[in-house]
Amino acid sequence: MPPLTPTPVATAASTPMPTTTPLPTPTATATPVSSGPLVSLPEDEAPHETPVEWWYFNGFVRDDAGGEYSFHFVTFQSPTLAIGTPHLLHASLGDHESGTHHAGERGTLVVLDPNAPSVDVDAEGWVMRGDGEGYELAFDLGGTALELITASGREPVLHDSTGLVNLGEAGDTYYYSRTRMSLEGWLEDASGRRAASGSGWMDHQWGDISRVDVGWDWVNLQLDDGTDLMVAVVWKPVEPGQGAQEPFQPIERERVAAYATFVPAAGPAEHVPGDGVSLEALGTWTSPETDIEYPMGWLLAVEPLSVELELRPVLRQAEFDAGLVLPVVYWEGAVTAQGERAGIPVAGEGFVELVGYDPGQGSAEIPTP
Repeated sequence: MPPLTPTPVATAASTPMPTTTPLPTPTATATPVSSGPLVSLPEDEAPHETPVEWWYFNGFVRDDAGGEYSFHFVTFQSPTLAIGTPHLLHASLGDHESGTHHAGERGTLVVLDPNAPSVDVDAEGWVMRGDGEGYELAFDLGGTALELITASGREPVLHDSTGLVNLGEAGDTYYYSRTRMSLEGWLEDASGRRAASGSGWMDHQWGDISRVDVGWDWVNLQLDDGTDLMVAVVWKPVEPGQGAQEPFQPIERERVAAYATFVPAAGPAEHVPGDGVSLEALGTWTSPETDIEYPMGWLLAVEPLSVELELRPVLRQAEFDAGLVLPVVYWEGAVTAQGERAGIPVAGEGFVELVGYDPGQGSAEIPTP
C-alpha cells in the first residue's frame, strides 16, 4: 500500500458534540457549501467518543474476466470499554451476472491507537484501515473474497453545508463523504483469483444516535457527466390512516428531514434542502426470507438542480439481516440511474440504502457495552 497523505479541507477549531435540537429549515435553493464547517479534516477522520460511529464504503468493480460486481462494507464503532472498543463489520457482494448476493458480518474488540489517523480494524482477516486519503479493504464471504486499495479522486464533501446533519428524532450526526474513489485489487471465488478495479464511495458519520424508531431512504450516485449526488430522506412510521403517500409505499410514514449534496465535475459542492428533493417509489419487493416489504425502483427529482432520474436495482435480493448484534434488517443494493440533468441525458450507477422497513426495528434498542 503506497504512503497516504491526508488532504486538508476548510476546518473549524474544534468539533462540538451534536445536540438533538432541530436545525433551521432553509429555502429550496441549491447553494455552494458554506464557510464555517463543523467538521475539521484531517483531524475528524480519526475515531470519536460518541455513542455510534461508522466508516462506510460501496462500489462497483469489474474483474479481468469481464465480471461485474457491487459491494458494501461498513465498520460500526461503539464507545470504548476497558478491554477494547467494540466494532461490528457488515459486508455484501453482488455478482451481477449470476444474480447472487453474498452477505456476512463479523464482530471484534479493537485496542485503539490514540494517534490513529482513521479507522484501523482487522477482524480475523476482515480489514478496514486508512488515513483519510486512501484505504485498505478486505473481506471474505464464504469463499468469495474482495481485496481493494482505494484512493480519493476528489476533496471530501461536508453534508448539509457544515457537516452536521439532522436525523429527526434519532438525533444529529456529523457527516462527510469522499464521493469518487478509485478501486484496485483482487476478487477471488471458486473460479480463481482475478484482478479487479472500479469506482467507489466512502462515508464517515458519527454522533449521538440513540434511537432506532426512524428510517431513511439514502441514495448515492456517480453520474457519467462527472458529477456525484447524494440524497437522504429521513422518516418515521405513522399510525394507519395518517400520512399515506402515493405511489407505492410499503408502510405509511411521515417525512421528518431530507437533504441532497451535489458535487459538480469542477467547482464547489452544492447543498439542496429537503423541500427541493423528491424520492418516489415505483413499486415494491417482498423479501422471501423475512417477508419485509421494501420500495423498489424510484423516481428521484432534485428540482433546484433540474435533476430527474429513474433508479433501478441491479439485484432485488440485496437484503442484509444484521442478526449478530443489531436487531435490524435493512436493504443495501446497487442501482443504475437514467434520466436528465438540466435537460441533458445522463446515466450513472450508485447505491440505495433502506433502513426502517423492518417492523421489529421500532421496538429494538441499540446495544450498549
